[in-house]
Amino acid sequence: MYNILPLLVYFFVYISCYSQRNYPPDKPKLIVFIIVDQMRYDYITRYNDKLSNKGIKKLIAEGTFCKNTFINYAITETAPGHASIFTGAPPSVHGIVSNEWYDVLKKQRVNCVEDKSVETVGSSSPFGKYSPKNLFTNTIGDQLKLHTLNKSKVISISLKERSAILAGGKSADAAYWYDDQTGCFISSTYYLKSLPKWVESFNQKKLADLYINRLWTLSMPIQEYKESLPDSNKYEKGFKNLYFVFPYDIMFLAYKDLKNKKSIDYSILKYTPFGNTFLLDFAKQCIINESLGSDSYTDILCISLSSTDYIGHIFGPRSVEIEDTYLKLDYDISVFLEFLETELGKENVLIVLTSDHGVGDSPQYLNDNKQPGGIFKQFYALSLLRSFLNAMYGEGEWVLGYSSLQYFLNRNLIEDSKLNLKDFQETVAGFLLQFTGVANAVTSYHMQYNVYTSGQLSLLQKSFNPKRSGDVMILLESGYIEDSNYMYEHNGPYSYNTHVPLIFYGWRIPRSVITRTIEIIDIAPTIANILQIEPPMGACGKVISELGF
Repeated sequence: MYNILPLLVYFFVYISCYSQRNYPPDKPKLIVFIIVDQMRYDYITRYNDKLSNKGIKKLIAEGTFCKNTFINYAITETAPGHASIFTGAPPSVHGIVSNEWYDVLKKQRVNCVEDKSVETVGSSSPFGKYSPKNLFTNTIGDQLKLHTLNKSKVISISLKERSAILAGGKSADAAYWYDDQTGCFISSTYYLKSLPKWVESFNQKKLADLYINRLWTLSMPIQEYKESLPDSNKYEKGFKNLYFVFPYDIMFLAYKDLKNKKSIDYSILKYTPFGNTFLLDFAKQCIINESLGSDSYTDILCISLSSTDYIGHIFGPRSVEIEDTYLKLDYDISVFLEFLETELGKENVLIVLTSDHGVGDSPQYLNDNKQPGGIFKQFYALSLLRSFLNAMYGEGEWVLGYSSLQYFLNRNLIEDSKLNLKDFQETVAGFLLQFTGVANAVTSYHMQYNVYTSGQLSLLQKSFNPKRSGDVMILLESGYIEDSNYMYEHNGPYSYNTHVPLIFYGWRIPRSVITRTIEIIDIAPTIANILQIEPPMGACGKVISELGF
């Protein structure tokens, strides 16, 4: 008879070790936020049959999929989106009302994260003079660091400075973004005096050059892209208004001067799927070198993938380019998931995937398909408004400027002229309401002194902050966009802009589907509940109780 005791001992030791490795801890060791910029909800359903079982479909199949997640405010831009996700509050509370706003004191538009008191770290370029100083409240990462007495690490990365900064919050250990001049990741003195050695080493590898020096070819035969319009169509702006048919020679497009092929425009990388690949390469190095998720204190890594937004603006949601971008992103996510599960274990990592906004179709495409849509020429309206006010009140700089569906008035001049501000705003609103494409025009007085509980005015009010917003805010009709350098925009309270995916995956997340309406401001309070800490200071969202925590 064989002695089976050694085999039994080995078996129980193996089971014990395996259980310890795969049993989720009380709290996730690492939370990874993946924000896919400009990801419409219907991209998941439209491209579903072509997605692999190891990427986005794996997140859905093995996680919790919130199918009806919406942005709950009207000005749906990148900066408000990131700030709202991570603060759990709408722009009316966190103050990031748009990507930029008009500063009436400076008489100019300002970037939402602009900070001239700080310097660039990692480059001599001016693209590092940014910080989160304009954020009125704190983020889930800030709240975690308060709770753990700064023992948790919070790091945020993106190709866009505003995405990295607003996701990371006030007390992030670091925020890194892409430098268009050098093709490297940089930061600001708000966070660091110098780049860590591992970031310098990553930059020295010149991976941006590697990704730029290649062709962007399709992932499958062109005839398989049945979910998109033909590769060559009139609804695409393309690269440099000239190139909009596969394949794309990225290096050729990167040359600033085709005669002098030495000067490279590194911003081109952001307009290719390889920008996402490049950022996820950086994310892996960040996890390894910062030892994220390696101790008993939960860490947070915020990853904002911006290439989807840059490509979407010039090619649109019906393009072969955007479909191929998501097929390549799906593969990149599958590789990143494999890395996380090998490096840290699925049971130790909580992944949250969502988006900051969606995007609409081009007005021309809508019109050609008998749908409403058009372009609102905001600066033409501004010119006519100025002429109207001059005729009505006399010559003067009555309107200081325009930014993101908002007109900013010269309150000092109005006061000096002994005019009633409320009445003046009403006059402006009434004039703007006459323009084709304007659905409504509302004064800051009405936004500040009335409470709207439902409908579009409620969404507009959640975008209104009295210190940042204009005197008159407008809403465009569905299908209408502002006049810009892009063919595609995403600024308005309609479902194509506000309906975004939301998936929780890993750690103790159950396999389930939630069909009730959820708002993106619910994400931060839900994470706070999972971590058993207070939600961010200004959070207005509700805990997603179906997760079971």
